[in-house]
Amino acid sequence: MTDVTRATPPEPSGPASPPLTIGIDFGTLSTRAVVVRTDDGTQLGTGVNAYSHAVMDEVLAATGGPLPPDWALQVPGDYVESMVAAVRDALADAGADPAAVVGIGTDFTACTVLPVLADGTPLCELPEYADRPHAYVKLWKHHAAQSHADRLNELAHARGETWIDRYGGKLSSEWELAKALQLLEEDPEVYERMDHWIEAADWIVWQLCGTYVRNACTAGFKGALQDGAYPPADYFATLNPAFERFVADKLEHPIGALGARAGGLSPAMADAMGLPAGIAVSVGNVDAHVTAPAAGAVGAGQMVAIMGTSTCHVMNGAEVHAIPGMCGVVDGGIVPGLWGFEAGQSGVGDIFGWLVDNGVPPEVHRDAEALGRDVHEHLTALALAQPVGAHGLVALDWHSGNRSVLVDHELSGLIVGLTLQTRPDEIYRALVEATAFGTRLIVESFEAAGVPVVDFIAAGGLLKNALVMHVYADVLQRPIHVVRSEQAPALGSAMHAAVAAGVFPDIVAAASCMARLERDVWRPDPATAKAYDQLYEIYLELHDRFGREPALMHRLRELRKEALAP
Repeated sequence: MTDVTRATPPEPSGPASPPLTIGIDFGTLSTRAVVVRTDDGTQLGTGVNAYSHAVMDEVLAATGGPLPPDWALQVPGDYVESMVAAVRDALADAGADPAAVVGIGTDFTACTVLPVLADGTPLCELPEYADRPHAYVKLWKHHAAQSHADRLNELAHARGETWIDRYGGKLSSEWELAKALQLLEEDPEVYERMDHWIEAADWIVWQLCGTYVRNACTAGFKGALQDGAYPPADYFATLNPAFERFVADKLEHPIGALGARAGGLSPAMADAMGLPAGIAVSVGNVDAHVTAPAAGAVGAGQMVAIMGTSTCHVMNGAEVHAIPGMCGVVDGGIVPGLWGFEAGQSGVGDIFGWLVDNGVPPEVHRDAEALGRDVHEHLTALALAQPVGAHGLVALDWHSGNRSVLVDHELSGLIVGLTLQTRPDEIYRALVEATAFGTRLIVESFEAAGVPVVDFIAAGGLLKNALVMHVYADVLQRPIHVVRSEQAPALGSAMHAAVAAGVFPDIVAAASCMARLERDVWRPDPATAKAYDQLYEIYLELHDRFGREPALMHRLRELRKEALAP
């Protein structure tokens, strides 16, 4: 690993003014920036700005042409545009002196990747490729590379590749290798033209400071870099002869340690954002993994669930263990000196949003409006009044496929027990319960593999939903601690910026001052928890019947693809 030299500690702007850092979190639909005081982690100001093109999952914006099923693309220029606006808004909200800002840290959804030229220009910005979907950013929830992931996994096991065990035995279709193989085989011209297959987490750092450095987190968790090496060239050649030099020609690049200084803020970006040129820009990171230090979760056994459109579960462990169906385990993947583990659910808040957008009748919207609530709040209030099991439903939380523990994005959602009396609020509760059951299975899988979960910490937008938090505490049968920040990933990025700027020697020291954790916010009710055991047993039966014997769901997905093929 190539560590990037850290800066010397900055001079404070005044005796009563501790240095400030800015954390920038690139989510699925928007950029969130926070201005943070480094002495205690206080967030002084926030800015949020949505991406102009949002997510392209039905049509390509440049042409209006249809996209196949399971695609999810974005426009890279949206990231820069929204970042500049969010940072300016955060500075204005904080009323902060820009001269007091000593560093910027960023985090991104992952795996979100794009093809670029040697100077970092995205291929979709070239006129000749503006109408080519493969020239755009492939968002984390682009799941159209499942067949390519299947081949990657089958070959790894056939060859006895040991690195595959670090990914629970399966690489996801969301990760770098599957998406790259799809690009090669579906648009070889774009593949050949690109110089770098780059994580958006690293591309945005390149835009900030003019330096391309590959971050250790995505390289390990998403790019199959283990023990300093990628899978061998003959493995890639067996998949496709044109894929043999993928690592050497398109992927491999110097690795920057998390919290290291990637470079100084360029004059052009400094002018755009209203900040001093040359301040530290930290090496990129992943939204989930950067949240762990924001929760103070820098020791072994502290699982952090970042709950939003999807949920990512990250945790440090003292020893490496192979956990079936996990997204990965990486040495120093979250904090130095410990093994970083990752698991996840591809759809959580997205599933609740799907129901509100597509399955709630007009009268429910009218009732919510009359009570001064949004529809989510109204369904939450109704669902909270239901006894456990009263709806007679059990659901599978696979509307966006399964990330852990089955690692299969050809799976789909299921609701069992519907009757003519079933109400929308009952379905809403069943879907919330399904996501909680999925999390419980992940926790149990960790512990069955010898990785104990001592603390369960929640962060993210779903903390605002009382139903979700009550259900999770009861289903997990353990207290839930909470990160007290509405922008926890951005806070974590601001902490890494403080390390890159030399305010702290490492992220553990930064967490001791800047983390924002409140313990035991949600506690389980013993009687309710016991009632959930019965529903969880049914969930497990459905999980194994449709997930471990997936032929039926796979057939449905194939029929859908054939019917919707452009």
